[in-house]
Amino acid sequence: MKNIRNFTDEDGKELVKTARKAVTEYLKNKSKIADSGFHSRFNFESGVFVTINKKDSLRGCIGYPIPIKKLSYGLIDAAISAATQDPRFTPVNIDELDNIVFEVTVLTPPVEIKVDDPLEYLSIIKVGRDGLIVENSYSSGLLLPQVPTEYGWNVEEFLQHTCEKAGINKDSWKESSTKISRFEGVIFKEESPNGKIVRESTNNFL
Repeated sequence: MKNIRNFTDEDGKELVKTARKAVTEYLKNKSKIADSGFHSRFNFESGVFVTINKKDSLRGCIGYPIPIKKLSYGLIDAAISAATQDPRFTPVNIDELDNIVFEVTVLTPPVEIKVDDPLEYLSIIKVGRDGLIVENSYSSGLLLPQVPTEYGWNVEEFLQHTCEKAGINKDSWKESSTKISRFEGVIFKEESPNGKIVRESTNNFL
């Protein structure tokens, strides 16, 4: 697997452009793009999420937290799913393409945080660097590294919201039966619909 810290701005541009291209092709023709050069360049397993926003509001976000697919295929599948299968939203229609922005987050494999006391999470987890996965019984929830910075959450609020994303009590992170894993990511996004693609950065990020 390629170290995501070595991703270049050109890598990011190609990933975001391909996410948009994949959605455009699917909405127009109900087919997946086939690009041998892209598949060759990103021919390694990696977790990936595609986020679609419209006027600063979420329009869809789906991905693969575990590196179970080649990045090239995972990106295309995640982009199409974010646009058409996010259960929180109606599917994106082709007329919206000029009004939505695409964001791609490539992830490191998640690693469970081992603690003796759940309060240790508050000093281990870093807002702006870590994404979180919370698992309890048969429920799980994930929030990407950029989410707490966008909402101005501290670590405890980040944990609470990830628990709520899993459909469990917001303070379940304090329970010994709750498993919490962290991951990092590199984020590339359009500044405007089909506009300049930039690398997202925060003080603690990578």
